[in-house]
Amino acid sequence: MCPAFAFSWFFLRGGKKKPRNRSLQGRQIDFSTDYFLTACQEGSMAFAFSTFFLVLLLAPSLLLLHPSAGESFDVRQHLSTVTRYDAVKDSNNANFVPSAIPDGCKAIHLNLVARHGTRSPTKKRIKELDQLAIRLDTILNDARGSQKDSSLQKIPKWLSGWQSPWKGRQKGGELTSKGEDELYHLGLRVRERFPELFEEEYHPDIYSVRATQVPRASASAVAFGMGLFSGKGSLGPGRHRAFSVLSESRASDICLRFYDTCETYKEFRRSQEPAVEKLKEPILDEITSSLVTRYQLNFTRQDVASLWFLCKQEASLLEITDQACGLFSAYEVSLLEWTDDLEVFLLKGYGKAINYRMGVPLLQDIVQSMEEAIMAKEENRTPGIFEKARLRFAHAETVVPLTCLLGLFLEESEFEQIQREQPLCLPPKPPQKRNWRCSIVAPFSGNNVLALYQCPGNNSSDIMLSGAHRSKYFVQVLHNEIPTPLPGCGDTDFCPFDVFKERVVNPHLKHDFHSVCNVKLELPEAKIEQIESCSLI
Repeated sequence: MCPAFAFSWFFLRGGKKKPRNRSLQGRQIDFSTDYFLTACQEGSMAFAFSTFFLVLLLAPSLLLLHPSAGESFDVRQHLSTVTRYDAVKDSNNANFVPSAIPDGCKAIHLNLVARHGTRSPTKKRIKELDQLAIRLDTILNDARGSQKDSSLQKIPKWLSGWQSPWKGRQKGGELTSKGEDELYHLGLRVRERFPELFEEEYHPDIYSVRATQVPRASASAVAFGMGLFSGKGSLGPGRHRAFSVLSESRASDICLRFYDTCETYKEFRRSQEPAVEKLKEPILDEITSSLVTRYQLNFTRQDVASLWFLCKQEASLLEITDQACGLFSAYEVSLLEWTDDLEVFLLKGYGKAINYRMGVPLLQDIVQSMEEAIMAKEENRTPGIFEKARLRFAHAETVVPLTCLLGLFLEESEFEQIQREQPLCLPPKPPQKRNWRCSIVAPFSGNNVLALYQCPGNNSSDIMLSGAHRSKYFVQVLHNEIPTPLPGCGDTDFCPFDVFKERVVNPHLKHDFHSVCNVKLELPEAKIEQIESCSLI
């Protein structure tokens, strides 16, 4: 059967036909001419082109379809890395049943790596919004001079005279009050979840708090600490206490800002950003065409990109979803979210091994802290003289690589591909479901917690893995506070420490930071196109 026919039949049936394989998934949703030319080589050229034009006729209405029929759609949950934590913190894998912590097991150490909380737009982005206001004014003036009153009625009223909410601001990127609230309450919940870890009197050697030198990260650390240590001091009505936040120089921070100190990665990113933008263009062009038809306004691709950015800022920071976000259909939002997720996948995530290999120092630091906690327990050291928690506050560029090193949010057998250092396909295009959604992978305040447990050992009640493995120490991984399965541990969230080291950590340790970040990568221009073809052809 010509794939073009499969494409049209899929949509005419309401998109309910389940694709046979991942490669076909991409074909069924690709509107590109290149696809249909390829399809015609496999079947009847005349039939394929007739189907192609049928799909073009249907496309406008298809774009307005809800991405998941029968499900509610909240745009605030679809803003990629601009998503607020509260909108998605309970949205991890609903089908996964977390392990019950066995009786007698107690948390003895905790690692936290968190992204900063919700921030205001950066200075560069504020200027972009100021330019958007000028551009919208020009577009509206052109429309008033060339259209009839009936056409002008299609134009949303908010566009007339719109000005950026951040107009005139000379600074940006700081932690907002919403961001402070996210981290403060995260601190409260962490203490509530692990009360045995936070019984000790505060000391910086017992509770290590670290942040990058970027103010929004250190401010996030302070907000978290105020929640975590509230009621533990004597300052003010909340009985707060002072605590230290350590930061390393940006130029040498290979644990939390490895992306800024890895020259190989910076070269890779610079070389691939144009190709990633090229990948996004067909979606932006589709949506631009739809908006021009819908509102009779002469939008360009850049206008649509700026309006999408405005939508994300309004929905995330101002709780406004009926202005810029209201210009787009639910399906268009899901496509725009997908393009943002692709960018993160390719330039920060699984798309290229350098993206996460450079984060090995952070993974080593986490494992080392666990080993030190185990040693303290084995040596029966007095409580209060060894570290119980290592708390880190950084950026999406920190959280995403760590998430990849742990093997989270992969599709099917992709963990084995990562271990074999094979390239992965792109995340499936909407309306297909995908695991890689950056609104969940790295929202504002997104976090990974690795809790180390000690369980009763050396007797018949030892905890078993697959009926054959005995262990006394276990690691539980929580992503955004929800226990998350580890592919390297048989998709359990409660993994024997030595198995965690052997199957999850050790395969990455053959890549030393300095060897990874001081070599010249071969960067063929076709590399990203090859990744694209894996998923979309």
